[in-house]
Amino acid sequence: MAEDLYQTLGVSRSATKDDIKKAHRKLALKYHPDKNPDDKAAQDKFKRIQEAYDVLSDEEKRAAYDRYGADFEKIRGTGFNPGAGGAAGFEGLDLEQIFGGGRGGNAQFDGFSDFFEQMMGGGAGGGARGGRPRQTRQPPAQGANLRHELEIPLEIAVRGGQTEFYLQSSSSSDKIAVNIPAGVETGTKIRLREKGQPSPNGGPPGDLILIIKVSDHPHFRRSGRNLELELPVSISEAILGAKVDVPTPAGTVTMTIPPGSSSGKRLRLKGQGVKQRDGSAGDLIVIVQVNVPETIDDESKKLIEQFADKNPQALRGNLTF
Repeated sequence: MAEDLYQTLGVSRSATKDDIKKAHRKLALKYHPDKNPDDKAAQDKFKRIQEAYDVLSDEEKRAAYDRYGADFEKIRGTGFNPGAGGAAGFEGLDLEQIFGGGRGGNAQFDGFSDFFEQMMGGGAGGGARGGRPRQTRQPPAQGANLRHELEIPLEIAVRGGQTEFYLQSSSSSDKIAVNIPAGVETGTKIRLREKGQPSPNGGPPGDLILIIKVSDHPHFRRSGRNLELELPVSISEAILGAKVDVPTPAGTVTMTIPPGSSSGKRLRLKGQGVKQRDGSAGDLIVIVQVNVPETIDDESKKLIEQFADKNPQALRGNLTF
């Protein structure tokens, strides 16, 4: 009996997409081949985890699995749609697979009429009139395309660079390296030629479509081609001004905090944002956040009181409801 995919990930059948993703991450880290190079059982477990995630993270596949169980791929592969009649029986056919993936201009339509002639029982000039069935030779079809969500850190999305990931198939777990261009964002698609499923009859493999997801950063936020950073500064730095070190995608730079800077003041470092394909880059917007200590000693308190006496401010005089 095939192992239940929900049990493989340790989630209930009512688990949300986030629940499934969290469970997959936890188990993938534990059983990853790099962490268990000599443990065949752990490697097999990793493969089953990846297979379960590939199905349950895809809404269409999950719905088919919930309905048909372990045989859902066979049922989906036939294009048969139980409960539907007439032409609806062809729902689910992947035309990209049938016509070779769209390579070579209009070459995907080679054998188009022959295909439907066979499907519909011979057609004009065929066996339907009692003649000799027409023998045709189908051109090699391209394998099916695969889609894979690839999560990358903000640093790689901003600067670009190479990253590696594992692509799980029914028989192996392949390590793939890919160059990420600078400036990608969540939803960007990258096509890796002939990294998809093999052809069923000797044609070229399909393509692998990577769908990029950029992880959140603990300190930086992206806003279009700009980056934003909340920079903590002390009271003395805010009042007197200071030169402080600020991290940027290109390295640490020294920035001047003007005297009298209040929380929320926005400072700009030009060209320190997200790189673009034309070689330009956005800016880094530094947002000053004055950091007030929770406790101070008595002497410091007296100094603050003296400062307040000598520097009265009418901060709330204009506040109205």
